[in-house]
Amino acid sequence: MRRTANRTLPALIVGVLLAASALVASPMGAGASSKTASITIKNFMFGPMKLTVTPGETIKVTNKDTVTHTLTSTNGKFNTGNIGHDVTKSFKAPKKPGVYDYICSIHQYMTGEIIVKK
Repeated sequence: MRRTANRTLPALIVGVLLAASALVASPMGAGASSKTASITIKNFMFGPMKLTVTPGETIKVTNKDTVTHTLTSTNGKFNTGNIGHDVTKSFKAPKKPGVYDYICSIHQYMTGEIIVKK
């Protein structure tokens, strides 16, 4: 019985590795077209300060500072609410192309812009 187990183990390992590589190549599954952009808050700055996205694209915001921040549109189109230390929140970009300025509503000197292009 031990011989059979030894012969099957390499085949099992190869199968697991092939399955894992397929997941890495297509993390959203076959046919997925969802895009995600990211903004990181660090040292009381948004990075990048200007982000170009497509209409309706998901934008993830991660706060690396030890204090709470927000990412709040100056025209009311989006707002993450409070984002604590090492927390990530997401929102959808506006569907209408244009330039959308934003601030941290707690530290209003922190600014940036999202550019929505088709």
